[in-house]
Amino acid sequence: MQLLLVWLPCAVFSHYLLNRLLPRRDPLLLPIVLLISGWGIALVWRLAPAFGLRQTLWLPIGLVGMFAVIRAPGDLRWLRRFKYTWLIAALALTALTLVFGVNPSGGGERLWLGCCGLYFQPSEALKLLLVVYLAAYLADKRELMVVSSQRSVVSNQTGRALTRDLLPLTSYLQYVGPLVLMWSLSLVLLISQRDLGTGSLIFVVFLTMLYLASGQKRYLLAGLILLVVGGAVAYWRFDVVKLRVEAWLNPWLDPGGRSFQIVQSLMALSAGGLFGRGLGLGAPTAIPVVHSDFVFAAITEEWGLLGAFAALALILGLVMRGLRAAALARGPFRSLLAAGLASLLGVQSFLIVGGVVKLIPLTGLTLPFLSYGGSSLLANFIIVGLLLRLSHDAA
Repeated sequence: MQLLLVWLPCAVFSHYLLNRLLPRRDPLLLPIVLLISGWGIALVWRLAPAFGLRQTLWLPIGLVGMFAVIRAPGDLRWLRRFKYTWLIAALALTALTLVFGVNPSGGGERLWLGCCGLYFQPSEALKLLLVVYLAAYLADKRELMVVSSQRSVVSNQTGRALTRDLLPLTSYLQYVGPLVLMWSLSLVLLISQRDLGTGSLIFVVFLTMLYLASGQKRYLLAGLILLVVGGAVAYWRFDVVKLRVEAWLNPWLDPGGRSFQIVQSLMALSAGGLFGRGLGLGAPTAIPVVHSDFVFAAITEEWGLLGAFAALALILGLVMRGLRAAALARGPFRSLLAAGLASLLGVQSFLIVGGVVKLIPLTGLTLPFLSYGGSSLLANFIIVGLLLRLSHDAA
């Protein structure tokens, strides 16, 4: 009942307000988001009733954040102009968790900042603002990066064509260096906090945007090499990574210990069948932290394979509408921003769903709009606000 009393007025009012503010927006973005977020709040009430009211109240807060972005003055040039300011502020907030960080559950990594009973996860702001920074920087340096991949043709003594780079290595590093530096600072900060899921997410989104801006496949190849090397180093350096990889490779070696979560998740997935056990008839709460990290397993158990496909279809639809806004956007900054935001949602969803179904090791991320998390919900609504604004301006 509390869900309907909050969700329904929010849905109606936000739709009415958007019709007045952004009449040329993408018509499917808001309905998809409202449907997913409503489903997510219902799941939190089912899986962790103690957090249900809190997640419900985050819905209007998230919508306020969305409309704040929509009503921001100018045409988003201020995001591009102050790219370093926003990113440094996000880095500073994230760094504060090293000293003042807390964990609302009492154990685990201290990745939140708390005040007066409210908690905020700065890494949510960091990944959002990092996409803004990447879009702005890559848009400013795009022509130079494209030139670096162009080749001039000279002839050797046999008459065969040879090629060489037009842009010297020193000049290339001059333009790409600040980009890599700021990205590296973000990654090091997250790794120092053991927030490896967000670190992996940022790495993949960084490579995606770099490829979209330059069109150079060598960046993807270099990124894959770095990913393998970084994964190997993390495996030997961090116990949490080693435990997750071993639990992924063979969860049945210790099903009652370090692999308990993934084993219970696999059992929930298999118990759901095609149509599921029915809402409230499954036992997803046997999975630790099911309302956050393993909400997809709960969906599959009680809603079945059809429900899982429905959830994935909604998320995929949201990502595709974001990519459509990127394709129609005017100018490289707007296009890269929309593509980066859509990639952020898509890659995060893949990492968490892939971990739940044992396709990849667990990352500890949340499923956008479906998992519990106020900071995540607020950040995701701001992303949607930017996509709505970009789609309206492109029409």
